[in-house]
Amino acid sequence: MEKGNRRFTGPLKIAFAVGCAILVESITLPSFAQVQTRPATSSVEIVLPPRIIAGRPATLATIGANRKLAPHISVELGNGTRVQTDATGRANFTAPAVGVLLAEAGAASAATLVDPDSAASAQQDIRVGPFASLRGQFSTCGGGFRGDSEGDQVQINDEPALILAASPECIVVAPSPKTSPGKAQLTVEASGKVRHGAITIVSLDFEAPQPPLTPRKKGWLTLHARGSDQRLHILVDNDSPDVIRFEKGDAQDLTTSGGSDNIAEIRVEAIRSGDFSFRARVLPPPDADAATRFLQAAEPLAIADVPRTLKHMQDELTRGPQNAEKIRAELDRMLQVTSPSDFRTLLEAARSSL
Repeated sequence: MEKGNRRFTGPLKIAFAVGCAILVESITLPSFAQVQTRPATSSVEIVLPPRIIAGRPATLATIGANRKLAPHISVELGNGTRVQTDATGRANFTAPAVGVLLAEAGAASAATLVDPDSAASAQQDIRVGPFASLRGQFSTCGGGFRGDSEGDQVQINDEPALILAASPECIVVAPSPKTSPGKAQLTVEASGKVRHGAITIVSLDFEAPQPPLTPRKKGWLTLHARGSDQRLHILVDNDSPDVIRFEKGDAQDLTTSGGSDNIAEIRVEAIRSGDFSFRARVLPPPDADAATRFLQAAEPLAIADVPRTLKHMQDELTRGPQNAEKIRAELDRMLQVTSPSDFRTLLEAARSSL
């Protein structure tokens, strides 16, 4: 997730020049060779394929606070296995025969679904969401991939893309910074076969409040989406709530306006001097099946009346994807009062699936 940083100086004059933009998206890897030299485990993010295959090889990645691949990070898998990322920030492992795999590295955690071995041979046309962030990551599924990320190749409009994580069923891809926003052809080569898909690459920019904010004053951050005139579903996270506050919460789902000037706005308030950063990414279509499986895995870890609530969420998702927005809101409220734990990781995975 690329972070745009600016400093408030003096008596909280936000140091923005007219026309200055904060460039933010879900993850930035300016050069495929860049890795973080001495990553802090507490600030690492774990990237897993959305689905892996029991008994088959898979690849995960770790990314540091500076959004570079983080090498030599020890990652504990929920089956008791421990792996360490290599000099490229990735690690290979064999998927266990469990329904959901949890991975941890310091304070970071992630979860992925484990499918039976029969899914490995079910090669289909590649499936990919309609939109992806230029400086973000997106998943492509369809089977027929190599679990070793080095065995797969992806291009977006003839520009090589970086494969962060992989399994025989899905891969996670980061576009090249050279990729131009707009409609693009996705080409995936794996196991000697070439498949094609269509995707639209979107670049997200934040425009600073005008006029500049002063202490305890409010204004608007404007997000510009370049590459598409469609209304886009965007998730924006505020990484510096002690410096600048989002009026409606530090994680906001937004829908852009659509059209040639495709924008969304966030009401903000300046709090104090300091650096601040935001993250934004285009959200994929909801995956109700994945969310339901994560909720089912969370049930045995829940206490009090929470299992009943989780079962209700699963029933709502079964009735149709139109209930995804309602379940997202319920999970957001639950996450606000849930401490870091395997239970929380599963709730976050369910939320991310929607």
